Amino acid sequence: MKEFSLNGQKRETVGKKASKMLRKEGLIPCNMYGETLVDNKPVAMAFAIPMAELRKVIYTPDIYVINLNIDGEMHKAVIKELQFHPVSDAVLHVDFYEVNETKPITIGIPVKLNGLAQGVRDGGKLNLSIRKINVTAPYPSIPEVLNIDVTALELGKSIKVGELSFEGLELATPAEVVVCSVKATRASRSAAANAESEAAAAAE
Repeated sequence: MKEFSLNGQKRETVGKKASKMLRKEGLIPCNMYGETLVDNKPVAMAFAIPMAELRKVIYTPDIYVINLNIDGEMHKAVIKELQFHPVSDAVLHVDFYEVNETKPITIGIPVKLNGLAQGVRDGGKLNLSIRKINVTAPYPSIPEVLNIDVTALELGKSIKVGELSFEGLELATPAEVVVCSVKATRASRSAAANAESEAAAAAE
């Protein structure tokens, strides 16, 4: 996984009013959940990061391990959840999850389809159904993308999560979820019909 550095400052006050004031100043309220537990529940560290910095890791298809410098304290974390305004799509809040080199995490990894599918060569259209697959592993084992070879994928066929495997990764997305498929087009149906007609004529 790629790494990115962000600087934050601890929040002394929390709540809707305090968060609203932070956003007016160009800061986004954040929480980081880590190893500290109280009553078996993770305790959140409240801090804020300038939106100008956050946008570099939010508006991108890439995933990152983020080196957080919070008032001089260094932490490694991944983004756990983003909250957006329902109308304006402005970022309202970010939750981070602290990681280390041995603790498994679950995160969505972008899918990359490689090769020219047989079904496409036969006139079909390749459709990508999901853009990310959730995987579980310690973060050093997690790749930037999941490469999937579609060369042998035939017309009318699909690839499901349960048919895939990647070394060192446990797939957390349900096995029955379709990743990609090759669907028939008008051209492919016409070609198939013509082939059937020619075969029938030859048989006669």
